[in-house]
Amino acid sequence: MKNSTSIAIGGFDGMHIGHQKLFSALDKSSTIVVIETGYANLTPKKERENFSHFPILYLELDNIRHLSGEEFISFLRNKFPKLKKIVVGYDFHFGKDRRYSFCDLKTLFLKEDEDGVVEVIDEVTLHGDSVHSHKIRAKLQIGDIEGANAFLGHNYTIKGKVVSGQGIGKKELVATINIEAKEFLMPKEGVYVTLTRIDDEEHFHPSVSFVGHRVTTDGSFAVESHILDGEVLCKERASISFVSFIRENQKFDSMAELKYAIKKDIATASKELKFLQL
Repeated sequence: MKNSTSIAIGGFDGMHIGHQKLFSALDKSSTIVVIETGYANLTPKKERENFSHFPILYLELDNIRHLSGEEFISFLRNKFPKLKKIVVGYDFHFGKDRRYSFCDLKTLFLKEDEDGVVEVIDEVTLHGDSVHSHKIRAKLQIGDIEGANAFLGHNYTIKGKVVSGQGIGKKELVATINIEAKEFLMPKEGVYVTLTRIDDEEHFHPSVSFVGHRVTTDGSFAVESHILDGEVLCKERASISFVSFIRENQKFDSMAELKYAIKKDIATASKELKFLQL
């Protein structure tokens, strides 16, 4: 990173198509600088590294938010002695009380190096709607998976460690893999067409997944996935990639009704996923 000549700065939660536009302005000797605000739940912690080949430097906002504009530039130059280019979005702000904009960044950076470049990426839109992480979160929370995925440029994916389920799935319903993924934003409660990756396997299995409270049985919150191409053993962790929303979470009057609904969910997911190249 010390040899990087260009950087892109931002929060980059989601690594969505707007963020990718910033990254496209970088060169081979570049670093992505992530400012951690504490709100990242689309790509928490180092999950961002799955969506870029550039090295990533993580900075805690609380450690730099007090800096003046000049101090912020000095901080960056100390981290990147060969820095020649900074790429930011049109809504980028920095420094104490976020008082500095990209205009100030240009002035301060070029003041020290007249050959330096500050490239500002304009607003990225899709179908006339501006792309932002908060809009992706809103789409997920209403079950608009296709809309969220379009903004992301990839399927929304959560990851977690395997946990024990109720113990009745395999016996009375269908076998499921249950995970705990508290760091990720959960989409709207309901049933989804998904792709599930098991442990260290490279490929995803076609699946149907449930997110929400088990209102028909014990009422507890669960994230569980049923693999469609045969039962598999998951030892430690799994990833669930959301493709589309099937139905709302609902309470059934009997296990027989629940089992019938699950059968329909499986048929729906199977029909949709057979058109995807897995």
